[in-house]
Amino acid sequence: MITVALAGKPNAGKSTFYTAATEADVDVANYPFTTIDANRGVTHVRTRCPCLDREERCGSEHCREGKRYVPIELLDVAGLVPGAHEGKGLGNQFLDELTNADVVVNVVDASGATNAEGEPVEVGSHDPLDDVDFVEEEMDLWLAGIVDRNWESVERKSRSPDFDLEAALSEMLTGFGATEADVARVLRGLEYPDDPKAWTDDDREALARAVRRRTKPIVVVANKVDAAPDGAVDRIREGTDKPVIAATADGELALRRAAEAGVVDYDPGDESFEIVGDVSDDQRAGLNALRESMADHDGTGVQTALSAAVYDLLDRITAYPVQDAGKWTDGTGNVLPDAFLLPAGSTPPDLAYAVHSDIGEGYLHAVDARASRRIGEDHELTEGDVIKIVSTAGP
Repeated sequence: MITVALAGKPNAGKSTFYTAATEADVDVANYPFTTIDANRGVTHVRTRCPCLDREERCGSEHCREGKRYVPIELLDVAGLVPGAHEGKGLGNQFLDELTNADVVVNVVDASGATNAEGEPVEVGSHDPLDDVDFVEEEMDLWLAGIVDRNWESVERKSRSPDFDLEAALSEMLTGFGATEADVARVLRGLEYPDDPKAWTDDDREALARAVRRRTKPIVVVANKVDAAPDGAVDRIREGTDKPVIAATADGELALRRAAEAGVVDYDPGDESFEIVGDVSDDQRAGLNALRESMADHDGTGVQTALSAAVYDLLDRITAYPVQDAGKWTDGTGNVLPDAFLLPAGSTPPDLAYAVHSDIGEGYLHAVDARASRRIGEDHELTEGDVIKIVSTAGP
């Protein structure tokens, strides 16, 4: 399962974002280091369900009238403070947790109402762009420290006549999630000495920064947008090359709880909602203010940020394996029961292995259920494909 990690300084709204996205109970408070131990939960990215191309909806528990929710893991850990890579605050704990993440969502207080340490200050008195830059810097310097501490082992291996730099670096960085292909791609974009003993601190830091960019890409969430000064989000977008999603995690959490109570009609990721239950005048005023904010920013931003992280930065597609290519069902008649997030460019054998290693090893051929035709094993799958896998391992 894909893992998305929430990064950011204390009190930027990470735990509220996590609670809203996972509907789990965690501590949320207006002071630094509310989160001590990492929270892990399941949330979802939203996409268009293929059942919209049929006469009836699929009935899957993960589909709401054609809005398909595909599970991913969400990780929320202690907030970062400047100097985290040196162990300040709870930095080492957070950064160590990052090793298992596929992508990072940097939650920033767009209102500028918290300082660098996460302490409350006057709205607009802190520059959110500082928070965008420092999280990335802490991650890069932390990995640079790991590379420095382990460089002696690379130098020792270089004495061997069959030394391979890519393999040595891949072995060193495997715990950070870097594959040999990642390392090879990174090295092609760097200038460096052939002999590891001639590498400088700058060479190693450049390697660390490039590896982090490739293996832990970042989406910026401009949170608390409903309290942010005019133009704050635009300024963040202009000041970074990363995707920036305007969000109100508080608003998303309120809507999910209101929907559960039957007060509003709302599905996560909708751009608006309808009040369907009894509310007080104050509640109605608050909901109307939230609706206006959502109209300005195309929703609360929570679902948008998760989708941007998975579908855009990680470049994933959703594929649906079935056993009956005509009815789009599994062996017990469930329509479109499963959805898999695969890297763009994946083929039917890749989907087979995602379902189960035995299915992959016994792969024979595949059928495009939409077109009712057999497809080759080098056929590139696309978003929303419904595929029947034929394997010696059975369904």
